[in-house]
Amino acid sequence: MTLTAIAGVKVGHWTDPEMRTGCTVVVLPEPNVTGVDVRGGAPGTRETDLLGVGMRVEQVQAILLTGGSAFGLAAADGVVRELLEDGRGHPTPATPVPIVPAAVVFDLPLEGGGVRPGPEQGALAYRAASADEVTMGRVGAGASTSCAKWRGFDLRVMAGIGSAAVPTPDGHLVAALVVMNPVGDVFSLDGRSLTGGDPIPGPPAPPPWAGTNTTLISVVTDVAMSRAELTRLGIRAHDAIGACVRPAHTRFDGDVVFMTAVGTEPGDVDLAAEAAFVACGLAIEKAVSASTS
Repeated sequence: MTLTAIAGVKVGHWTDPEMRTGCTVVVLPEPNVTGVDVRGGAPGTRETDLLGVGMRVEQVQAILLTGGSAFGLAAADGVVRELLEDGRGHPTPATPVPIVPAAVVFDLPLEGGGVRPGPEQGALAYRAASADEVTMGRVGAGASTSCAKWRGFDLRVMAGIGSAAVPTPDGHLVAALVVMNPVGDVFSLDGRSLTGGDPIPGPPAPPPWAGTNTTLISVVTDVAMSRAELTRLGIRAHDAIGACVRPAHTRFDGDVVFMTAVGTEPGDVDLAAEAAFVACGLAIEKAVSASTS
């Protein structure tokens, strides 16, 4: 199962395989409550301040995960435009205003220039959204991502997009979609090295460029939760990054977790948080295995 196992959730990719970039849109059902937990030292984001505890607007229509570094945030404009055409958005006296938080990974070619996701590409990813199983590997925002760069750029291992869903003991579901572009090596939850790294990180190679590495996660559950309760899922999602990526949350990474509750029935918050940990860990493993197979 993948993120789309949650009823009403759709995922769409736009990929440019030649220029090796892309974007991914998670389209969410309503009502929902969405929060964010940012822990990397160099994030690139849009509309994340709106997602804090106590902010007035708690519901979003979609989440954009994109390549192109800060340039790629422009792809959110296309998602907003398409949502408005579908009549979706936060109600105002003038018009619905679609809310689309976004976060980026750095996939810019080292020689500069190149294609970057923009409004048209964001719109295409939105229109491609489907409730089918999420396509994983080197697609969408993961078209040109990699990991294990902390030991030297030439030793990097290709990564990409992974997704997994985990049931809770009380009959609910928690699912995650991950875009892997960390500076660190990657391990499975049971400790297996997926990138050839030592379980205990040693002295790094010359430091990579700050802001060029990131893990992005969208976690969705069908448990009804407040934004404050969702913080527990964000904490455990970041714990999964800490368990699977070594080193993690460095000042070279821009790690961001979006958490969304789409359910109407309450459930045990702690059980959901533990399911989020497992779902994120499995999605991280799939992001590497699907990109290197």
